[in-house]
Amino acid sequence: MTKHVIIVGGGIVGLAVAERASRIGHRVTLLEKESGWAAHQTGHNSGVIHAGPYYRPGSLKAALCTAGNRSMKAFATENGIPWKGTGKLIVATDERELPALEELRRRSEANGVPHTVLDAGRAREYEPHVATVGALRIESTGIIDYGAVSRRLAEIVAERGGDLRTGAAAVAIEGANDGVVVSTATEAFHGDVLVNCAGLQSDKVARMAGLTPAARIIPFRGEYYELVPERRELVQGLIYPVPDPELPFLGVHLTRMMDGSVHAGPNAVTALAREGYRWRDIRPGEALADLTFPGFLRMASRNVGVGVAEVRRSWSKKLFARSLARLVPELTAADLVRAEAGVRAQAIRRDGALVDDFLIERAPNQVHVLNAPSPAATASLEIAAHIVGLAGLE
Repeated sequence: MTKHVIIVGGGIVGLAVAERASRIGHRVTLLEKESGWAAHQTGHNSGVIHAGPYYRPGSLKAALCTAGNRSMKAFATENGIPWKGTGKLIVATDERELPALEELRRRSEANGVPHTVLDAGRAREYEPHVATVGALRIESTGIIDYGAVSRRLAEIVAERGGDLRTGAAAVAIEGANDGVVVSTATEAFHGDVLVNCAGLQSDKVARMAGLTPAARIIPFRGEYYELVPERRELVQGLIYPVPDPELPFLGVHLTRMMDGSVHAGPNAVTALAREGYRWRDIRPGEALADLTFPGFLRMASRNVGVGVAEVRRSWSKKLFARSLARLVPELTAADLVRAEAGVRAQAIRRDGALVDDFLIERAPNQVHVLNAPSPAATASLEIAAHIVGLAGLE
């Protein structure tokens, strides 16, 4: 039976849900508060098609990322969106990192991710300037412009008759006659199912809909530099460090982009607004509510050293360059220029635990995506299929 699906949030996940639901034949209304698509997390990421070596076997991230690596490439090919299969090196720069690199190898094997263990000499065949004592080569990693993917998804939904609204922030959500009513400042939309894909605002939308979500979104700003053009030859593809297993971040890395530029980053500092792309972007009420949340305070107290180091690196180009020089020793601060920052919506539970997997909660006639950081763009088409199933739309 055809249903009316109302989706809040026009990033790549919301657009992918709209595409999946409209393909099945459902009526779709998508509400996006900004003036265009993919304005926040989707439009500010590093454009990597992830392969899935990091994620705990059996997790949603592991299953949906490995499938998403294939489906995203297929979608791009079918729709004429350029992408490149660059592969990626995850490098241990110190003997002490080799056990963690071996854990990534085990996870790659468990998750069905093609991989090759390399010694330092073989790693330098891929990246001649890298510093390493051992590396993992992930061949199926690629790069793409997720903004272009998002725009194509919107075009497909519009071609099927979907109602796509920009500049339409949801201000109220109510249950009504086995369905939902989602109101903007100017109009009320009556639907059968609500899907919340609001990213940085997703917990607020969930509370608006009457839920008490299991976690709160805390915004972490990821700041980037890029290499000056004459130093881009130092990086051939993608170079990543072995990540800290205690944190759901991949560490400062080097990524060759679709236009040939090389981006460096991101770090991870707490933003003072949900959409705080600069230190001066401050919303006092929002920041106070987020930073006094008991879960944030517990998490911060356990990671004081890490937090201080990230703030120092945010303010010091020299320290940022020093982090990159662990991967490519020839890099210096003079080789870096500031690039656009992004903000990650990181869900934190009340006990201070960082949510490391995708977090999706259900309520009658509602599905709420409450944690969808990287690799959500890679996995977006698979996340959409999962959500449509949860919502009973297939």
